[in-house]
Amino acid sequence: MTTRLPAAVLWDMDGTLVDTEPYWLRAEAELVRSFGGVWTDEDGLQLVGAGLWDSAAVFQRAGVELTADEIVQHLTGRVREQIVTDGAPWRPGARELLRDIRDAGVPTALVTMSLRSMAEDIVAATGFEAFDVLVAGDMVDHPKPHPEPYLRAAEALGVDIAACIALEDSPPGVASAVASGAFAVGIPHIASLDESDAHVLWPTLAERSSLHLFEAASAHLAARPDADRSEEASA
Repeated sequence: MTTRLPAAVLWDMDGTLVDTEPYWLRAEAELVRSFGGVWTDEDGLQLVGAGLWDSAAVFQRAGVELTADEIVQHLTGRVREQIVTDGAPWRPGARELLRDIRDAGVPTALVTMSLRSMAEDIVAATGFEAFDVLVAGDMVDHPKPHPEPYLRAAEALGVDIAACIALEDSPPGVASAVASGAFAVGIPHIASLDESDAHVLWPTLAERSSLHLFEAASAHLAARPDADRSEEASA
């Protein structure tokens, strides 16, 4: 059989590639409580996948007396400290799938709402040339769930976003990917995707190969007007 190759695979980072969401939740709780405020796990879950500067306004309303930039820098710093001390656990199967996609010759981009400095730390830790393009939260005007991050990645790669696959773990991330026109694969982690518009929901990336991914999106990619010009992979 033949399976249509995507033009690119676009990866979210926190919660999809690496399990850093617990670090963010811990940093957020520490920050709010240091100003005498109350912050619950549920409060933190509402911000999973959201832009850092959008989230900063929420912390200010919770009593954090810092500027938005100071909040973003503080939270990022704390998460990076935890990565140094505790490591950046890869989500099950994520790094293996990423390498398999690279071996298949398909371009990749990292599309994250974390700061570029932190994203570069994670990219360096993959141990191989993992991404052609990096789009971070401090590189866009409109964060997820706006489609700009994914549109920016496709533009930088020189590909049609409608021919791309996006991997996401959060409702804002899935909304961003779908709004951009990409085929969205949702891999729920600490936030439910049951009400999301993800084209496919996978419980895990463990034991998933690039072929599994390409097959999942093949019908979607084949329905594009210019699909006859797309490459194919043999299986």
